[in-house]
Amino acid sequence: MTVNTQTIERQTLLRDAETKAAHLFSEVEKQQLVQAGMSERELNKKVYQLAFDMYGIKKYWHKRIVRAGVNTLCPYKENPRDLTIQEDDILFFDFGPVFEDSKADYGRTYVLGNDLQKLKLKNDIEECWKIAKEHYMAAPEMSGSDLYRYVEGLAFERGWEYGQEHCGHLIGNFPHERIQGDDIENYIHPDNTQAMSDNDKNGKSRDWILEIHFVDREHQIGGFFEQLLTIS
Repeated sequence: MTVNTQTIERQTLLRDAETKAAHLFSEVEKQQLVQAGMSERELNKKVYQLAFDMYGIKKYWHKRIVRAGVNTLCPYKENPRDLTIQEDDILFFDFGPVFEDSKADYGRTYVLGNDLQKLKLKNDIEECWKIAKEHYMAAPEMSGSDLYRYVEGLAFERGWEYGQEHCGHLIGNFPHERIQGDDIENYIHPDNTQAMSDNDKNGKSRDWILEIHFVDREHQIGGFFEQLLTIS
């Protein structure tokens, strides 16, 4: 099997995994699982059960995140206390389901009610994700630092603060190369000066996830959007 064939095969699996993740969250919306009055933990369990019912998923390659209210300010590494979802709340999901031997990494924000600031945040992160992808695709030889600074700039332009230390990471098949360590080259990080289009140490092409986390500390809210960057 040639490297090119391996790449096509890997990207097909990643694309299929993301399509299934999108279908899962479409079903979350259809079944109106996001409701005020339940805790983050309860909603997490409901989505976990739905994923099992739909696809038989039991494995997740990172912790499943549901964050509401002030917890939406917290980056991935933090583990805030469990909150109850309120009326007119904002919340986001960050799920990493494993479909057979391929991973997805999928994040979406939801707003309950009609709070204009929260709706603006949700819309801005989705729009800025698309803008950032277009920016990357126009110059894929850019470094992780270049893309991070661009995304950070998009946040400031819209009146937000960028909420975490990176804006994405490598993704591959499962089991996967450890990426949650100290290797900055595995992240779209302000200190990563390596070209994102470079091959890995074994000469194989790499694929990336782009994630957007904008926050408003004055209003104590944040939003999150995440999916594949390098695969359409």
